[in-house]
Amino acid sequence: MLLVGFRGLTAEGADAMRRQVAAGSLGGVLLFSVDQLTGGPRNVESAEQLRGLVDALTAEAPDLPLLVAIDQEGGRVARLGPGHGFPATPSAAEMGQQAPPATGAVSRSMAQTLAGVGVTLNLAPVVDLAVNPDNPIIAGVARSFSADPETVIAHATAFIEGHHEIGLRCAIKHFPGQGSASGDTHLGIVDVTEAWTDRELRPFAALIGAGLPNAVLTAHIFNAALDPDHPATLSRPTITGILRDELGWDGAVISDDLQMGAIRDAYGYEEAVALAIEAGIDILLIANQLVYEADVAERTIDIVERLVRSGRVSEERIQASYERIVRLKR
Repeated sequence: MLLVGFRGLTAEGADAMRRQVAAGSLGGVLLFSVDQLTGGPRNVESAEQLRGLVDALTAEAPDLPLLVAIDQEGGRVARLGPGHGFPATPSAAEMGQQAPPATGAVSRSMAQTLAGVGVTLNLAPVVDLAVNPDNPIIAGVARSFSADPETVIAHATAFIEGHHEIGLRCAIKHFPGQGSASGDTHLGIVDVTEAWTDRELRPFAALIGAGLPNAVLTAHIFNAALDPDHPATLSRPTITGILRDELGWDGAVISDDLQMGAIRDAYGYEEAVALAIEAGIDILLIANQLVYEADVAERTIDIVERLVRSGRVSEERIQASYERIVRLKR
């Protein structure tokens, strides 16, 4: 249930992470090229170096395969780029201006790059609508295919199918849509109550209905019309009520980074973990980019064990996530 970012360019440099994988304490790792806290390299120097690091980690997985995830959307959000010897990629906005078959070709090339270094899950494509052109983390940085739902659906379909042809999994994001946001959830709570409309659900509904995504990644946006108390990632009415019950999604649900300001500052980490699991999140994403905690996997396991012992979270709830994650991995 844990997908964790880490520091290290080699097996030796990432020895603590390797030991956690071997101990069964960690089911997934998240790769970054740059460490936001230090400004230095994080996990990526070259294709050969990265493949060696990923192989060393995946070899330690005791039972189920290790999830190796990355954000490779294209454009500015591409962890593997020319600076490290990888091909340049167009942004989603640029792809959206072409015909969908062109997006499929880009996707296949991108997936080949990812498969070549051992990545198994791309946290892409973004299926948020570019309804607010000034959105600082979606349209403002060209991460959306379009403001039109049908265009987004067509290009996301081509993107996912291109990845599937190469054997890569995709997680669509950011449910239930944060294209109308005017702020950055990395920094704090962003309220979209007045701006969000259910048009933003259409790409999720269509892609899920077509059986295309391998996982769905959530947004930290707050929308009082959907839940007057909690942002989407921590909202049972949103994750279980809308995503699972209304849209029929029975696959894995991944949180956005639980260390983001929208979650960390408002709830504290322990309560955020509890609320995320209660909401229906299966995989807790901890990027270790805004803060760095080498022991965050062990600490999170302790939190979940306390939640089960106290009766706040049932063993059956944990088992349900486990079964969805097994399906994702296999």
